[in-house]
Amino acid sequence: MSRGKKLDIFIGSEIESGWAVVDTDRKTTVSDEILEPNKHFLFFKKEKRRGKIVTLVGEFHMPTTDVTALLQTIKKRLGCGGAYKECWMEFQGEIKDKIRAILVEEGFRFRPQH
Repeated sequence: MSRGKKLDIFIGSEIESGWAVVDTDRKTTVSDEILEPNKHFLFFKKEKRRGKIVTLVGEFHMPTTDVTALLQTIKKRLGCGGAYKECWMEFQGEIKDKIRAILVEEGFRFRPQH
């Protein structure tokens, strides 16, 4: 492109058209059901964020206070950082086997092949 030309970008809506209401259900549902640790079927996800690996464990159906207390004990035992967001525990690094051992000791179960 030369410096003198302007781009003509059409986004697809007009400002005067108003807002449209979307009446579709959410694809994911957040459950308010509280389960015991042996009733959970957890699984792992691995993501890359800013070039670093993050291990996700979830979904937890417990009160937030209980999950954050469990998260604090796991972080202390492993010596890594982590957070609890939207029913998932996030840990820095690829430490799937170590987390699995600690959660099995606590009474949690995992889905097959995870």
